[in-house]
Amino acid sequence: MLALISIRSVSLPRFRAIFRVLAAAAVVFTTSVAEAQPAAPDGLRPDTLRPDTMAARVAACTACHGAQGRAGTDGYYPRLAGKPQDYLYHQLLNFRDERRQYRPMSHLLVGLPDDYLREMAQYFSQQHVPYPPPTRADVSSATLEAGRVLALQGDAARGLPACASCHGAALGGLMPAIPGLLGLPRDYIGSQIGSWKNGLRRAAAPDCMADIAQKLTPTDIGALAAWLSSQPVIEPYVPDAAGSLTLPAQCGSQAQR
Repeated sequence: MLALISIRSVSLPRFRAIFRVLAAAAVVFTTSVAEAQPAAPDGLRPDTLRPDTMAARVAACTACHGAQGRAGTDGYYPRLAGKPQDYLYHQLLNFRDERRQYRPMSHLLVGLPDDYLREMAQYFSQQHVPYPPPTRADVSSATLEAGRVLALQGDAARGLPACASCHGAALGGLMPAIPGLLGLPRDYIGSQIGSWKNGLRRAAAPDCMADIAQKLTPTDIGALAAWLSSQPVIEPYVPDAAGSLTLPAQCGSQAQR
């Protein structure tokens, strides 16, 4: 089931929304007078499509990921706003170069140069918008407790480090390239861990997340997704400083530039 979730195809209405935004952006770039613009998808104001702004250039991103990258509405398009710049940059590279398997993203990024992807990552890393309140997971207290233990303590007997040992004590991430884990939908968390486990998502070697995901059972993944998604985000929610943690494993994504 996790494999099916992780390669879920984008819907036809979603593609139509993306191409409406691209068409609107093209109109804005080629006109020098103020005219009525085509309607933008939900969450985009007309002023975000002004010419020569990064907001206009990433309109195809925000059509799915929400205005300023605050997250989509269906649980599978995650928040981009405020994530570490290098993390976002690495994910754009991974989609473009097909280390992450999601065809719509690969199609949107094909042919874009590294420098431009870095500009996109910088833009979203600088967006700071409020997090929505968490949704209480409809699972047992035992499942939530199992998720909490894995996230904060790990399981030494199985060689599983705590999520907090890499993602920070407050699970807010670690500079320059490890993301926060809170404020994400349960379905997205579960599908991404499943993608690591099934080889549909990869990173630069040594791929520490793939190694960890291989040791997680489907029950573990469900518990982690339920607990993480049900935790409130307490501001200021920012990544820990680079070098403030000694990572339990080598991660190629931290060295990737």
